[in-house]
Amino acid sequence: MIGFIVAGLIIGLLARLILPGKQHIGLLWTLVLGVVGSVIGGSIANLIGSGDIMELNVFGFIMAVIAAVLLLSAAERAGLGAGPQRGRLGRG
Repeated sequence: MIGFIVAGLIIGLLARLILPGKQHIGLLWTLVLGVVGSVIGGSIANLIGSGDIMELNVFGFIMAVIAAVLLLSAAERAGLGAGPQRGRLGRG
């Protein structure tokens, strides 16, 4: 279980590095997005037959990073981590 959390954190950090721009989320949200991306990537790898969902393999890891990037992008568009100043761009 600890390995799953560490892998989720690494996947979340990689997703933040891949996605351009500055994301306004903390370490906890990075971890959550990474773990969710890891579950999605592991599920895809399991469906294709390249490994078990709890097994670390290259294809599952790549799919997990892609899923985490997509989740992070969707979270940014939804306003996750945005402070109360998000709608005040350019307004004094």
